[in-house]
Amino acid sequence: MVLLLAVASGLIAANLYYAQPLVGPISAATGLDPGAAGLIVTLTQIGYCLGLAFIVPLGDLLENRRLAVTLLGATALALLGAALAGNAAAFLAAAFCIGLCSVAAQVLVPFAAHLSATERRGQTVGTVMSGLLMGIMLARPASSLVADAFGWHAIFFISTAAIATLALVLHFRLPKRVPEGDYHYGALLASMWTLLRTTPVLRRRAAYQACMFGAFSLFWTTAPLVLASPAFGLSQSGIAVFALLGVAGAIVSPLAGKRADQGKSRSNTLWALLAGAAAFGAPLLVHGGREFALVLLVLCGVVLDMGVTACLVTGQRAIFALGAETRSRLNGLYISIFFAGGALGSSLGGWTWADYGWHGVLLAGLLFPLLALLLFMTERRA
Repeated sequence: MVLLLAVASGLIAANLYYAQPLVGPISAATGLDPGAAGLIVTLTQIGYCLGLAFIVPLGDLLENRRLAVTLLGATALALLGAALAGNAAAFLAAAFCIGLCSVAAQVLVPFAAHLSATERRGQTVGTVMSGLLMGIMLARPASSLVADAFGWHAIFFISTAAIATLALVLHFRLPKRVPEGDYHYGALLASMWTLLRTTPVLRRRAAYQACMFGAFSLFWTTAPLVLASPAFGLSQSGIAVFALLGVAGAIVSPLAGKRADQGKSRSNTLWALLAGAAAFGAPLLVHGGREFALVLLVLCGVVLDMGVTACLVTGQRAIFALGAETRSRLNGLYISIFFAGGALGSSLGGWTWADYGWHGVLLAGLLFPLLALLLFMTERRA
């Protein structure tokens, strides 16, 4: 069941990132103005954030299996719409719906926590989150390679079939789970502000992860640009291989969850934040030829992904321990806050690269984990 949920989370989360390396060909095929091409990614992210705010909390209200399967059915329809889109308006509408419905992944993660024994909850969540993060990291190189071979439509047709099949599998394999809370939808949404205001663990863990995900987004937004620049001169296939190597960072997820189960959340967090700082600090301090710099960049990408993964899983283990009746709402708040940090990192990365180059990108990226470390120093020991 844990393996199934991990694979499912990865397949769903990947839908958010398939279009990112294909903005150029999609814009050309649908007639989208080059100046508005960024809407392809932006509308997907807007849809996802709205889904986190208004759909994920339903996991504390509605039967969870039905909610997840319904969202997957809607996601498959949106992916099919993207594959068949013949104009810009149709594709942008499909992109928004893909983001909105892909929050099914954030329904499944708390579901895994519900199914797990308390003493193994962190390890279980870590395993599921490793699947989700691998889906995120594999999506970009996968879509690039598929588009090179079969055209940009193919990845959306393939994902349509995968998500539709996943919906059927989860319908028959997942147990039913009816939440115990007695809310109506309006009160459920209103309670989210109360949860944020009265749950310091949530605010602190979300702040750590917002900084780390900001660094992650900044790195993976700008790394393809520097790899394609004259400094390295990699092709799209070479950049795809680089992204594939970064997936190795996801392997730390179950280990981080196991350590959190053993009461080592504080040391988990410290090492995760230090890893984030080292990933940006090392290229600033250590220099060499082209091959050395490329190997160092690969290692920094893996180390950064390890830090982001460990911090994420440790944070979810902490907030999932606060109570089953609020788990979906807490997860929705946690994910939406750190995704805001990711959006900031992406936008800052593009601007910094354009104005200050790779050196400026490394300095900007270093600020994110350093800020988290400063905040971590204010945390009281249990």
